[in-house]
Amino acid sequence: MAAEKFDCIVVGAASAGLTAALYLARQSASTLVISKDIGGQALLTDDIQNYPGYGQISGFELMNKFQQQAASYGAKFVYDEVVSVGKLDDGTFTVKTRDQEYTSLALILAFGKTPRNLDVPGEEEFRGRGVSYCAVCDGPLFKTMPIAVVGIGEHVLQAAVYLSGLASKLYVVYKGSRINEDDEMYIQLRQKPNVEFLVNYSVEKIGGEMGVKSVFVKNNSKDSDDRRELQVEGLFIEMGYVARTDFVSELVELTKNREIVTDKLGNTSQEGVFAAGDVTDIPYKQAVISAGQGSAAALSAYNYVQKKLGKTAVKSDWKSVKVEQKQVS
Repeated sequence: MAAEKFDCIVVGAASAGLTAALYLARQSASTLVISKDIGGQALLTDDIQNYPGYGQISGFELMNKFQQQAASYGAKFVYDEVVSVGKLDDGTFTVKTRDQEYTSLALILAFGKTPRNLDVPGEEEFRGRGVSYCAVCDGPLFKTMPIAVVGIGEHVLQAAVYLSGLASKLYVVYKGSRINEDDEMYIQLRQKPNVEFLVNYSVEKIGGEMGVKSVFVKNNSKDSDDRRELQVEGLFIEMGYVARTDFVSELVELTKNREIVTDKLGNTSQEGVFAAGDVTDIPYKQAVISAGQGSAAALSAYNYVQKKLGKTAVKSDWKSVKVEQKQVS
């Protein structure tokens, strides 16, 4: 099957990637966003107080608003992991994920940090067939089903709060030996009859046939040999994030810290490839700065695509505002 073609592919779906998708889609550019999750590290923050326009908002809610707005203008989303990118002789780009291959005229790298794998048997086999790294993206698919979530820290608790409202039964496999019993999310979860905590447990393997049917866990205590098989339809992995730029190291210039080198317009060392957000060499890692970078990279990418197609480029994204002002006058 031929690879699906787009004007621009955005790799990453947090502040930078979602803003880039919004700006591209507003210009009617066919846009595909590829990411393992929606929101990235912003999901780890339950209380954002410095994003303009919001006195206080959770990272989960803010990123969800970003995604909904980008989708409303026609941006498409694929929840998968990019394993390689390349440039063909005709100047187009190929993006390969674990499941598919896509092509585009321009490419925006905005993946920040990537959800960490669990690295257990069955994870790769059932990825996308019950194994997920994004509660927001895939949670609704498991409504009224028994599921499990594994991880440590605030991010696994936040995912569990969301999933507990969907699942018939939710196992929280908490890898840490201790949990803060005063944590508001933990208190909230403990009060829900469909939630069961397995503290100081880890996942050994994932089983199933066409999809996930069971998760095998073990107690990590030295004096325990307790092992359990959880009968679930899905497993959400919340193991934190890791920076992965090796797959673009031969495509764009990287710093000694493995960050992508960009100019103020989001251009990289490779023509047609743009970058934005925490994956770049900008020293300030903030959601609002990433969003600004995303819009600049998107307009640069759009102008690049327009020139490739022999069409007129744009200087701003204010056209809708000007139309509205004319209508009022």
